[in-house]
Amino acid sequence: MGRHYQRGYLRCAKRKSGSYCWEFLWREDDEAGKRVRRTAVIGTVEQYPTKEEALDAVNGLRMQVNADRNRQPVHPLLIADLIDHYVQTELSPNADWHSHATRIAYRYFMKKWIQPHWGKMGLGAVRTIAVQHWLRGLQRADGTPLANPTKAKIRNLFSVLFNHAIRYEWLEQGRNPITLVRQSAMRKSTPEVLDPNEIQSLLLQLDPCFRLMVMLDVTTGLRRSELFALKWLDVDFSNLTIDVQRSIYLGKIGTCKTEASRKPVPLDERVAADLWLWKESSKYQDPSDWIFASPRVDGKQPFWPDIVLQKIIRPAAVRAGIRKRIGWHTFRHTYSTLLIGNGENVKVVQELMRHASTRFTIEVYTQARIEAKRQAQQRLVQTILSEENDGLAPVIHGRSDVVGA
Repeated sequence: MGRHYQRGYLRCAKRKSGSYCWEFLWREDDEAGKRVRRTAVIGTVEQYPTKEEALDAVNGLRMQVNADRNRQPVHPLLIADLIDHYVQTELSPNADWHSHATRIAYRYFMKKWIQPHWGKMGLGAVRTIAVQHWLRGLQRADGTPLANPTKAKIRNLFSVLFNHAIRYEWLEQGRNPITLVRQSAMRKSTPEVLDPNEIQSLLLQLDPCFRLMVMLDVTTGLRRSELFALKWLDVDFSNLTIDVQRSIYLGKIGTCKTEASRKPVPLDERVAADLWLWKESSKYQDPSDWIFASPRVDGKQPFWPDIVLQKIIRPAAVRAGIRKRIGWHTFRHTYSTLLIGNGENVKVVQELMRHASTRFTIEVYTQARIEAKRQAQQRLVQTILSEENDGLAPVIHGRSDVVGA
């Protein structure tokens, strides 16, 4: 006989600290098998002003309380319940295996796309083809189709949710219906990449702080969340390395994206010299100070990336005669592409980019420059039509005459 489903009890209580908090109460068996009451603090009334908001926050914990019961096939779980439990266990601040930016993106995708359509459906009712058709029909607010890379991210997150259910034994092994869902991640347009002369022109249009910002980004490939999270203590001027220890997203400090992201980054001595000069002239020189501290908040926070991009870098690109639409990731794409274009070893480029695999470096971040493709083609033609193979020329010309006739 299955255990009774516990909805628990939510109450607003005053804590010893003097603040009012929402508490969730339920019963469970202790190690001796005795039924005992448990209490968990959900949050303050400032965090959840209404009881409805507090109840929504309780859903994930309620899933954990009823974990054993949920494994019984007579009690089907809804996708909405699964989402609540995933947020509670995997996306909480205490779970440090996702960066702050990733947690925000996952929450957004689930709230915006997955839960509205699939939330009231049971885990066993989700079908592969239905998900595939749903993804193809997703649209933005203006009615245009959602980009393929975004659809692929939604598909992958949906798969992660089902794997989460399998991990907690609410679904049998091998029963992930998203595994066989086909969804291309191909971009509609190729990411912009800057040529060396365009980088130089852009740098000439920037003031020292922002010139250094762009130079550091385009010569290290740092993600914008890593670039703006740098502090002086992260730079080892003696060994010419940068220790990437944190990221910052929407003003909140978090961990780096992946384990590979935390690897030290080499620093060119010329860029290091510029960085040292900036430190000497900056008001914020203490080891714990941000390298790109914003004077508007007295150095307590770094510059806001989007504001710098819109008000400083893009106008400078226009003045430099650059017609390409520049984003922070443009510098990262440029870094990878120029490295490969210079003939660097792919494994070296992968580690400089701090990617988990060379395949991701080549397929997503690197483009073959037109000059490199033309030179490669010319070398091939030169090999075929070299002086040692002059005998081929009459044959080729002869075929051309036949076709012309």
